[in-house]
Amino acid sequence: MTLPAGDAEAPEPTTAERALSLLDTASSLTVRALGEQHDLDTPISVHGSRLRLWAPLDAPLTSAAARATGGLAVVLDVTDVAPVAVRDRIRARLTLAGRLHLAHLADNGLGVHLRVDVAHAVLATPYGTGALTAADLALAAPDPLARHEAALLTHFADEHPDALTVLTRLLDPALLARHPEVRPFALDRHGLVLRLDHPDGHRDVRLVFPQPARDTEDFGHRMHELLTAAEYGLPTRHR
Repeated sequence: MTLPAGDAEAPEPTTAERALSLLDTASSLTVRALGEQHDLDTPISVHGSRLRLWAPLDAPLTSAAARATGGLAVVLDVTDVAPVAVRDRIRARLTLAGRLHLAHLADNGLGVHLRVDVAHAVLATPYGTGALTAADLALAAPDPLARHEAALLTHFADEHPDALTVLTRLLDPALLARHPEVRPFALDRHGLVLRLDHPDGHRDVRLVFPQPARDTEDFGHRMHELLTAAEYGLPTRHR
């Protein structure tokens, strides 16, 4: 079937929600302070505009934070990489500016917990850039599927290629005229994003769930609804 033109008002996470989802799932980041760059392999604990990190006790960043009065001015860089192998896998880059403070010694005595009070942030994607204030972050929350996205996408790509083929029936046939490789690229509570990859470029298309998914179990129901729509030629919102 042929769908109507893409829905410009199709729901998707806000810029603040995207930023917090990225932070909530990151396992590493770069901290820039005092003209130096520090790469940390650490999960990030997100509390609105306040972040908590872990750093080794003997790390230069720890020493710099201990010497700083009123907090150390820092810039954090976090990159969002698609979990499924595609060309141009970087989905977003998040830059946050704020002040870093020593919080407390880690329980194992080998590191310290650091607190970052974010003043402002910028989220850059291939489709645009959005500026965020501390208030924007404080009022938002990570997407409920963010921590499960990588596992869900890789499982879908590896174990259900037949279902992926069925979902392409929801797309405008013109998008498939050049026989692109179709891969699951992103997902959130509002829908699934497919990457259509051509030899000379790509296009990302969002398939919108009939209603937002509240958790992973609900996500299964929403995917079933999309597949049913594809099987029976029912109209579905997309962008």
